[in-house]
Parts: sequence; structure tokens; C-alpha cells
Amino acid sequence: MQQPQILLYGAYGYTGELIARKAAKDGQRLLLCGRRGAPLEKLAAELGMPWKAFGLEEPSVLDDALEGISAVLHAAGPFSHTAAPMMEACIRNGVHYLDITGEIAVFEQAAKLGPRAAKAGIMLMPGTGFDVVPTDCMAALLKEKLPAAEELSLAFATRGGRYSRGTALTMAENLGGKSAIRKNGKITAVPLGHKSRKIAFAPDFDRLAMTIPWGDVSTAYYTTGIPNIEVYTAVHPKTHSRLKYQKYFNWFLRLPVVRKRAQDKIRRGAAGPSPEEREAARSYIWGEARAASGQKVSGRAVVPEGYTLTAATSLLIAGKALTGDFKAGFQTPAGCYGPQLMSEVPGAVYEFDLTGNE
Repeated sequence: MQQPQILLYGAYGYTGELIARKAAKDGQRLLLCGRRGAPLEKLAAELGMPWKAFGLEEPSVLDDALEGISAVLHAAGPFSHTAAPMMEACIRNGVHYLDITGEIAVFEQAAKLGPRAAKAGIMLMPGTGFDVVPTDCMAALLKEKLPAAEELSLAFATRGGRYSRGTALTMAENLGGKSAIRKNGKITAVPLGHKSRKIAFAPDFDRLAMTIPWGDVSTAYYTTGIPNIEVYTAVHPKTHSRLKYQKYFNWFLRLPVVRKRAQDKIRRGAAGPSPEEREAARSYIWGEARAASGQKVSGRAVVPEGYTLTAATSLLIAGKALTGDFKAGFQTPAGCYGPQLMSEVPGAVYEFDLTGNE
């Protein structure tokens, strides 16, 4: 049987397994990979796919693993620790690199590696999942409708669903950290939740939202060129109120023992939302672009639940790369494939208000 062209690293993690199962359902074979052999062997046997266990520390091991591979779909976080060695290996071996991160530092790292990737003839595209495909497409659409835009606000909310263990672990690793915005083209550190606003994500779905360090602070700039960018997420009002006092305790939250306790508690919890929860949940995207003249446009969208969407969009983009539909170097989803990319995802609906009303 022919060797798969896509290597999925982190295949037995919550999101990795969703990707593997969707690929199997779609009749696509992947090479399932990760650090631990036992869970890989079990999943591979169930799905009828090959597997290989290896770590990311030794370049020669990675080079051997990538032999015969055309694209890596990297699903093992925290990506701040795991992305760099895999990106370097992909550049060395002429293999496309895709991942599902939402971490600003990883996008910026990939952007710096862009010239080397272009020279190698491969694409580096972090953020092929819910982080950041739907918001990146929203940003690109708003830029199309208001080319003179100088400010961009993006936001997301979810009805139903919850975080996976991996997402929660990444959040725990950043306990006590700051948020970020893009100001005059530069990524700038700000307190978490330093701004808040009420957002109408849908006609019957208004929520308080606060600023967070989401990946679009990095990627939307490369996609649109808009120099001032903020990203919001819906939060409970009590959560936002507590953040006013968090600055006094950040030193404590950053202690290794505190972060370890939080991570240990997360590891004992559920891996992520159940299939029933994912099926019932929906994600909402909102965006607003503003020009110096005062003109503004806004848009909103409803899309599938985040983890379900991630499995769909990451495989969609991987498939495009395999067929030669890619641009070499560092790319963003909408920057490479245009804002119409989300039109290829069943259940995604975008609408816009050109009058400037939310």
C-alpha cells in the first residue's frame, strides 16, 4: 500500500485524533506520529493507518521521519516548544509545514523563517484551524470592503462546547502573562483584558468581550496590512471584573509550582468536548474595520464548533498543498487562499453591514 503523503504529528491528542478520524472517514490515509508508541499503535490499528513514534529533539530522527512525506500537519502543542524543530526539519527536507496553533510567537517565528522556506520551495502555514482560519477570512473580507482601513477589531464566541486538554494546558502555561495588540504595525504587550466592549455576535447573541493575545494580532497584519489590530473573546462579566485585580497576583501565577498545579489538574480532567457537545455547539465570528475618515464596516459569521472546524480546515489546506495549490514561504490562510476559503467549509455563513452598524 502506498505511503501517505501527510504526516500528522500529535495524532493521539484530542484535536489530532479528531483530524485522524475525519481523514479516515474521508478515505484519506495519514502517517500517524507522536512521542508515545502505545496510543499511536492503538489508534492506527483502529483506523487502518501506519504510525511512527519519535520525539522532536534530534534533527536526524526528524529527517528520517520526513522521508517520502510531502506535508506535515503539526497538532502537538504547546507550539511554543514544538513548532520550531518541526519547521526547521520541514525546511531542510522540502516538506510543507502546517499546524493548528494560535500562539502569536509561533506565527512571528514562521514569518522570520519565510525567506528560507521560500528558497526551499515549501509553504509554512501555522494556524490552519479555528485559530486562525475563520477570523483571518473575516479580516480579509473587511479589508476588501474597506481598502483604506487602518484599524481592525476581531472577536469570537462560542455557544456550547469547551476547551480541550491541550488548549487548557497551553493557557495554563501562560498564567500570569500579558495580552497583546498590534499598534502602528508593531506587536505591543498590554494587560490581559485591557479593553472590553459589548458585541452582537448574532441578532439574539450579545456578549461582553475582552481583548486577548489571539493569533490574528500577528496574522491579520500579514493578510491585510492593517497596522492596528485587536482581538476579543466573549467572557462572563465576573471573569472580566476579576482581571482588574490580576495584575497584583501575576507574580504568583507565574511561579512554576502554581502553573504545574494548574496543569496537573487539567491533565486529570476530560480530554475535551464530547461528540454530542461538538455537534450542538456553534462558533461566532465578528469583525469591524475602520478608516481614518471615520468610515467603518462590520461583519459577522456563524461557523461549526472550533475543534470540528479545525479538523475540516486543516485537512482542506493540507489537501490543497499536496495538489500544488500553495505559495512558497510563510503564508496565512486567507493571504494564500483568499477570504473565500471558508466558503469551502459546510455550515459557515458570513454577512456584512456596510453602513457601519454593529
